[in-house]
Amino acid sequence: MKERHLRMIKTRQVIELLAVDKTVPNGVGTGAGMLSILHDISFIVTAGDAVAIVGASGSGKSTLLGLMAGLDVPTTGSVRLLGEDIGLLDEDARAALRGRVLGFVFQSFQLLPALTALENVMLPLELAGQSDARAVAQAMLARVGLGARLAHYPKHLSGGEQQRVALARAFAMRPQLLLADEPTGNLDAATGAQIIDLMFAMNAEAGTTLILVTHDAQLARRCNRTLRLASGCLVATQAEY
Repeated sequence: MKERHLRMIKTRQVIELLAVDKTVPNGVGTGAGMLSILHDISFIVTAGDAVAIVGASGSGKSTLLGLMAGLDVPTTGSVRLLGEDIGLLDEDARAALRGRVLGFVFQSFQLLPALTALENVMLPLELAGQSDARAVAQAMLARVGLGARLAHYPKHLSGGEQQRVALARAFAMRPQLLLADEPTGNLDAATGAQIIDLMFAMNAEAGTTLILVTHDAQLARRCNRTLRLASGCLVATQAEY
């Protein structure tokens, strides 16, 4: 029974894209036409997967990540997040869904400079109404090795330390899906390797589904699936189990 339950968890769809196209106006003025950013993108990510999205700059990776996050909606096709067609939701409903199920890690860390490390991690917890926000934030910062840096502001932290704060903030909300956009892009190789190890360790502990955009071959190899984009099209997939 336990094995059957684990199989059901593993095969549960977290996000599904079906025939997704994204076009935007090509320039200014009438007659400029439309520019295709993504074309006919279809794939499914199941619970517990770790998926890398790779491709050259301008291939549509960040646009695809934004669609999966509900920051934008497809021109045609559908994006379903935990069964919800996010293209049918208004902006407020998409924001509420993001707050319930998504975590984010960005290349530029996206920490609020006027808040300490502790306050940066506490903020989304407090916005979600968690009464134990301080205790959870302290525990998460200790988990990423920053238990002694709670009162430090981002400008007093190294790049690696700032990304650790960002990881603590993301995992503190216990997201079902973590989206990461070039999480090692602003870090040197040694620090990037440490962040990769930490991210995958925390991901395994939390049982989170992970989708990341990266140019880092080492990071992509840590994932069990790779999706490759070229000129807005999904051109190859690779699975490693």
